[in-house]
Amino acid sequence: MKIPPFLLRRLYLKGSLAVTADGFEFQISNKLGSGFARRLLPLTLNGDELDMASTTFEIEGQLVSFNAVSNDTPFTLAMNKATTIAYHGGVIPDGHHKIGMRFEVAGLGELGFDFSDTICPTN
Repeated sequence: MKIPPFLLRRLYLKGSLAVTADGFEFQISNKLGSGFARRLLPLTLNGDELDMASTTFEIEGQLVSFNAVSNDTPFTLAMNKATTIAYHGGVIPDGHHKIGMRFEVAGLGELGFDFSDTICPTN
């Protein structure tokens, strides 16, 4: 059984894509049901893969690298709680961007989705 990307796209919190001092971040929230990923794959930005060592998520106040996710340290999303995903490898310009996220889930294999959003100019 595969979960179609259009359903997974609902994880993204629309309007949360933002520039940070050293990259960008966005938020996802689990509205679909329990589960965990045993492996995260590189984010993509406008079709280009990003360095996993520079990509993190926050859990219980701790930043965790995408590289650290494994069977022993899975990536979990609590129901209806926002999780911030951040890339710390260079600021992206204002404007429209397409971000892709892929992950491996036990029993389902590799899943993924993408979303498009716009970063508005800062004052």
